[in-house]
Amino acid sequence: MSESGKSRVEGGAMSGRSDSPAVGLGPTAVVLGVFSVVGAWVPALAIVTLPLTIIGGALAAVLGGMGIHHARRGVGRLWAAVAGAALGVVGFYGSTALIWGVGA
Repeated sequence: MSESGKSRVEGGAMSGRSDSPAVGLGPTAVVLGVFSVVGAWVPALAIVTLPLTIIGGALAAVLGGMGIHHARRGVGRLWAAVAGAALGVVGFYGSTALIWGVGA
């Protein structure tokens, strides 16, 4: 068999590889969750980044949930998806509570 036959493309992906966009959901959720938590709970940053922390927290929670779903099916990292979802929820609720507290 020729060299090109060993690495032929089947279904749009290289045969034998398990790379999928779902693998990146957990780490992306962690990054957005950390940004959201730090932006919501550090007073100097909260003034500037408050709207972005709300959006980042919501995105982290959603992407983390999607990452958990895919990780349970065998694609992706479960620990990163759970951590990203948890950080996203904490950052989202922290930012929202800060807005409600200042507005009251």
